[in-house]
Amino acid sequence: MDVRFAKSNDKDMLTQYDKHVSEEEMEKIIQQDRVYIAEEGGRFAGWLRYNLFWDNTPFLNMLYILEGYRGRGFGRQIVMYWENEMKRKGYRTLMASTQADEYAQHFYFRLGYEAVGGFRLDNEPYEIIFSKKP
Repeated sequence: MDVRFAKSNDKDMLTQYDKHVSEEEMEKIIQQDRVYIAEEGGRFAGWLRYNLFWDNTPFLNMLYILEGYRGRGFGRQIVMYWENEMKRKGYRTLMASTQADEYAQHFYFRLGYEAVGGFRLDNEPYEIIFSKKP
């Protein structure tokens, strides 16, 4: 698996899958190098995007590995790549979240994240907030 920064020409592909941000916002975060693309043999396998919580703490907003690439360590590899990049940039705390009814919480625990809180919006499942020192 290879990891690279997303480029402007990846925007259409990303917004086809990622319905949580507008095309305009996707373009902004791509320009800020806050979207990583996972590939295998040059084929798109998934992505990770993040932003800064409180403008100073990297927060993993989206991690998605396409169906055919799941269960092969791609998620772990792209998160570890991101964690190393954030550590290299001098960040001392990382954050992520997932809904309590999603299996992803176990993924974050296995990667050494700690549940530090959470919240519930409207009728959505409880959102667990995770933190980790890289």
